[in-house]
Amino acid sequence: MAWTRDDMAARAAKELRDGFYVNLGIGIPTLVANHIPPDMSVTLQSENGMLGMGPFPFEGEADPDLINAGKQTITELPDSSYFSSADSFAMIRGGHIALSILGGMQVSMDGDLANWMVPGKMVKGMGGAMDLVAGVRRVVVVMDHVEKSGAPKLLRRCTLPLTGKGVVDLLITDLGVFEIDRKGRGGVTLIERAPGVSVEEIRARTEAPFTIAAG
Repeated sequence: MAWTRDDMAARAAKELRDGFYVNLGIGIPTLVANHIPPDMSVTLQSENGMLGMGPFPFEGEADPDLINAGKQTITELPDSSYFSSADSFAMIRGGHIALSILGGMQVSMDGDLANWMVPGKMVKGMGGAMDLVAGVRRVVVVMDHVEKSGAPKLLRRCTLPLTGKGVVDLLITDLGVFEIDRKGRGGVTLIERAPGVSVEEIRARTEAPFTIAAG
């Protein structure tokens, strides 16, 4: 049985560590905020100029002035701080963010990521993804394993415009979890499968070659 979006976010939250400064991308990654262990100190950073975000507000509790980079309403914490987007990107480009969890359209066997546009379709802009994959120490991508058409999204080579080359460390899909050697030596390794999902099913829906972790 494939993981749900919430299952994928919960699995991504296992990559968090105490004391981390973390940036969450648009889409499934935003759900990670609801799975931070209560005894763990993690500070969420947003490109639009906020440090220290709480979980999504309950219905009727949203403040329209409190939004993340994806324009979704969020909550603040007692130690939240606000600043310009220039300062926010200085944090990212300066290597001060330990982990970024992003959505994806395509990921290649070498860790290339395409997640910002489909040619011919209108886009609002590239956002901060290119800075995030270049300046953040570790990048985790969360996405569906295949497109709605059934075409694979874990590929030998990305066909969409790239966000970054050799930037993805870990890929979480609805079928499993893959480690990616973005330096190009170890390739892709399947380290975890969703419950009830077979290796054969994953191979049938994946273009990129991958090995299976021992044990």
